[in-house]
This record gives sequence, structure tokens and C-alpha cells, in this order.
Amino acid sequence: MRTIKGPGLFLTQFLGDQPPFNTLEGLAEWAADLGYKALQIPCHNKAVFDLQRAAESQTYCDEVSGKLAGYGLVISELSTHLEGQLVAVHPSCDAAFDGFAPPEVRGNAQARQAWATDILKQAAAASARLGLTAHATFSGALAWPYFYPWPPHNAALLEEAFDTLAQRWRPILDCFDQHGVDLCYEIHPGEDLHDGVTFERFLEKVDNHPRCNMLYDPSHLLLQHIDYLTWIDIYHSRIKAFHVKDAEYRQNGRSGVYGGYQPWLERAGRFRSPGDGQVDFKTIFSKLAQYDYPGWAVLEWECCLKDGETGAREGSEFIRRHIIPVSAHAFDDFAAGNGVRK
Repeated sequence: MRTIKGPGLFLTQFLGDQPPFNTLEGLAEWAADLGYKALQIPCHNKAVFDLQRAAESQTYCDEVSGKLAGYGLVISELSTHLEGQLVAVHPSCDAAFDGFAPPEVRGNAQARQAWATDILKQAAAASARLGLTAHATFSGALAWPYFYPWPPHNAALLEEAFDTLAQRWRPILDCFDQHGVDLCYEIHPGEDLHDGVTFERFLEKVDNHPRCNMLYDPSHLLLQHIDYLTWIDIYHSRIKAFHVKDAEYRQNGRSGVYGGYQPWLERAGRFRSPGDGQVDFKTIFSKLAQYDYPGWAVLEWECCLKDGETGAREGSEFIRRHIIPVSAHAFDDFAAGNGVRK
């Protein structure tokens, strides 16, 4: 068994226009002071991390790694959550997602998809140059508007949606395979890969591709009323990234899982800082240790109540407290082969 690495911090929610949140050095110094050991770096903010340069230049990658090392940090993964979403966008969501793309491809779904695909391939190359083994992303969605069976599900329509999703991602998965990096889809409502059944359907469509893996975030499973602990038993061989994010579901008489279009504060299901919600992280860390999870425990801070900097400070200690330093031997080894009988 391996001891889970951590704590790591996903930077997306902390990027800003003011120091220390507007440069990689500033973010690194701030995170290191909070006790973090790794950063999960998004690829959409060029001022913090230049993905194109990283894909093309080993020198640049070495400079980035060197800057982080000066603060006792490494990169856990790169993230293309926004760009991955644009690999597959249902036409009904075109306007909503256009803002994730650069101006020159907005309003042109085909150009936007091509741009997103190129970004993912750059991320594969950059990850390899940085010595990373996993990458975090979203699948995008072509079938999501039909997630609830009314009008009644059209089997042919859903089959076409997943066929197209697989066709778009297969070349990207092959690219990640060429670079020796696992592509980890965050299982997330709003994406076609939002539960175990949809992940399995996609996995079959890409011929059980060895680089098709998942980012495990229990908060999204809890809010769907999925058994997020048994999930680890089922899918542990495909879990290659891990977001430490908490959530709570407060049953009431006015709204439910779908949220009623309410702000997060008023929803029945809402995200919380680690330790403030209902997720059983003690068992999660135990199961991941049992199954020899190879990666990082990375805080993704999203909370409708708590201040972000407070959540980041508390989250570092929370993860450190939950990581289990695994044993190198069994507790009863002392009795082995000594004729001890029970």
C-alpha cells in the first residue's frame, strides 16, 4: 500500500486580480504558508500558467517546477475542466458555454470544439513534460438535456449522443496514452458522465481505454443520493484523482435534488467546506488507502457559507488529519512462523 499524497489545493476558486492570487508565485507562497504540498493548476489563466508554452517548452516546464519547488510545492495535476466541457456541448447550451471559449471561436460550435480538443492535447503534452501521471477534466454533455425520462427517453437519440461523445474523446484519449498520462473525468451533474452507469457506458464506447479514468469527488455523488463509499469498491481501479469536497442534503418540503433554480444557500443540496457537511471522509481515506490509490488528496473549496481563505486554511489541516500513513507490515507479523497457535 501507498500513503495518499497531500494536502493539495485546486487553484481555480482562488484565482483573482489582486496579489497574491494573480500570479503563480503569489499563489504558491500563500498555499505553502497554509501547509499545502501540491497545487492542481487550471489551464485557462495564462498569467498563472501558460499551457501552450508548457506543451512546447521543457525549459518553461522546468522553470515552473523550479519556482514551485522553492516553496516546497509540486504540481498534482493540471486541470481543463472548462475546456473539456467544450469538447461536447449540446446546442441548447451553446450560449451559456460560449464564455468559456476565446472570442475568436464564440458563436461557432465546430471551431469551439476544435479549439477545446487542441487544448486537451496540449495539456497531455504539458503534463508529460511536467512529469505528471494524471489530468483532471470534464466530459461535456450531449445527452444531459434528456437526463430525466420525460418526454420518454429516445433510445436511438441517447445512443447517438454517447457514440458522438466517444468519437470526440477517443483521439484525445489516444493522445494522453501516447504521453503516458491518465485522463480523469470528474463525475459531475451537468456532464454526460455524471454517475457510474454513464461512465460505464462511455467506457464501453471507447473500448475500455486504459487512459479513461475518473476524478472522484464524493460531494457530487452524495447530492445524487449515490453510495459514494461503495463507489470506491466498484471503481477503485479507475480512480486516479481525488477532490476533497464536502456537501450536505437537507430534506425539505419545497425543493429537492434538482434545486428549484435557487441560489446555493437555499438549496436542499449544497456544497460545504470539508468537515462541515455530511461526507464520511474518514471511511473514504481508509478505502482509498486500502485500494492503494496512487494520487493526491486535493482540496476543492466550494462552500455557500464559509469564507474561501478560511476554508483553504482549515482544509489543509483537514486533509493532513485524514491521510493514513500506511503500515509496511501486518500487525501480527511478530507471530508468523513461530509456532504460535490461537
